[in-house]
Amino acid sequence: MSVPPLLMIEDTPSLQMIYETVLRNAGYKVVSASTAEEGLAAFRELKPPVVLLDLMLPDRPGQELLQEFLSLAPETRVIVVTANGSINRAVEAMRAGAYEFLLKPFNEQRFLHAVETALAERGAVREPPTPAPPVRTTPEPPTGFVGSSPQMVAVYDRIASVGRSKATVFITGESGTGKEICAQAVHAASARADGPFVPLNCAAIPRDLLESEVFGHLKGAFTGALADKPGAAAVADGGTLFLDEICEMDMGLQTKLLRFLQTSTVQPIGASHPRKVNVRIVCATNRDPLEEVKLGRFREDLYYRLHVVPIHLPPLRDRGEDVVEIAQAALEKLSAEEERSFDRLAPDVADLFRRLPWPGNVRQLLNVLRHAVVLNQGPEVTLDMLPIALQQERGRLAGPGFSPQPATGSTTPPVQVEDLIGRTLAEIEQVVIEGTIAREGGSLPRAAKVLDVSPSTLYRKREAWARKDQVG
Repeated sequence: MSVPPLLMIEDTPSLQMIYETVLRNAGYKVVSASTAEEGLAAFRELKPPVVLLDLMLPDRPGQELLQEFLSLAPETRVIVVTANGSINRAVEAMRAGAYEFLLKPFNEQRFLHAVETALAERGAVREPPTPAPPVRTTPEPPTGFVGSSPQMVAVYDRIASVGRSKATVFITGESGTGKEICAQAVHAASARADGPFVPLNCAAIPRDLLESEVFGHLKGAFTGALADKPGAAAVADGGTLFLDEICEMDMGLQTKLLRFLQTSTVQPIGASHPRKVNVRIVCATNRDPLEEVKLGRFREDLYYRLHVVPIHLPPLRDRGEDVVEIAQAALEKLSAEEERSFDRLAPDVADLFRRLPWPGNVRQLLNVLRHAVVLNQGPEVTLDMLPIALQQERGRLAGPGFSPQPATGSTTPPVQVEDLIGRTLAEIEQVVIEGTIAREGGSLPRAAKVLDVSPSTLYRKREAWARKDQVG
C-alpha cells in the first residue's frame, strides 16, 4: 500500500529543497509549504499522516500550528524541527503533543529514521473502520510470558505492534514484573531479531564505570584500562540495547546518552573520533519516570526522546488467574530441575495465591515455589510447604476469625532453621534476600540497608536469579 504524501513546513528554501530530495530519494511523496498559512491549508486538504514542522515560521509560531493540527486530527504524527539553541521550544512542543523533535543540524539517517518510525506508529494506532470487528482470539504469549488476563493480552498486542517498528520503547512496572522478558520479546518481534540483544542494568554498575560499560574505552584511557573494550552500544550494533533501571543513570551520562540518540554515534573513552552504530533502544524502570523528571533526577529532553512507545507491565496482584497459570508452569519446570514429582497446587494454595499482594511479583512467586520444591517431594504443593512468612500472611488475609500459631513474644515469627536445613548456601541467601525485600515493601535500597550491602549487589543477584527462572 502506498504511503500518503507527507507535509513539510519549512521557510528556508535551501533546507526545504534538501529535505524534499532526501525524502523523495527514500521513496516518499512530500508536499512543502513555506508559511503557517500555506501549511494549514495543505494540512486540511491532504490530511497527511506525518507532518515535519519547523517551529520558527515567519507568520505564526510553530507551536500554535502544532496545536491546531492536533485539534483537527489527533492521530497525526508531528515531527518538530528546531535549531540547536532552542531545545526548550522542542521540549514544550513534546509536551503539547509532538511525536518527535529534531535539532538542526541532523544527519540523513536520523531524519529518515524519525519519519519511518512516525509512519509505523501512525499506522499502529489507526482505528479500524469496521463497525463490528470479528471476535478476537487470545494471542499466544511471547516467549517467557505466561498468562491470559486482559491486562496481559493488551501487553502482548502492544509488543507485537511496536516490535515491527523502529521506535524506542519505554517499559515501566514494579520490580519482578518481567521487564527484561518484555524487552526480549520486543526484540524477538522486530526485524532485528537475528541481531544481538544486549542488556545493561544501570543500577547494577558503579557510576564511575557506567560510561565505559555503555560507550566503551580504549587501552590506557584511564587507570586500569588494560585493553580496548567495546561498550554495550557498539556490541548491540544491528540489534537492540536494553537499558534497565534507566532512571538510576547519572545525570552526566544522561547528557551523553541524549547525544547518542540524536547522532547514532558512539565515542569510546579515549577515542578521538566517534563511530556510527545502528541500535534500537529499549529501556525500563520500576520508578515513575515523569515523577523523576519533576524531581530533577531525569532529564526532561531525554524523557521525551525515550518515552515514544510506553509499555506498562501490571503487578501480579492485578492479573487475576494469571498467578495460578504462572505457578503451574513454574512448578512443572522447577520440579523437573530438582527431580521432584510435583504436578499441581492444592486448592487452598491456589486460593491463597490469588489473594496475596505479591510485593515481589513474579520473582517472589518463583522464589516461593522453589522453596516448596527443594524441601519436599510432591506431588502436590500444600499450605504447610510454604514459607512461614506466607503462612502468616494467610492468617492476616483470613481476618480476626483465623488463629495462626504465633511465635512466642513476637507478632512476626522468625524463620525456622528447619526450613533451611538441607538447602544450599546459595538457596539460603536467596530466601533471606527475597524475604527482606518483601518485608521492605519491594524496595531494594531499603533492603540493601538492612542487609548492609550496596543496592547494586542485590540488583546483580536478582538478575542472575531471574535468568535462571525465566517463566512468567
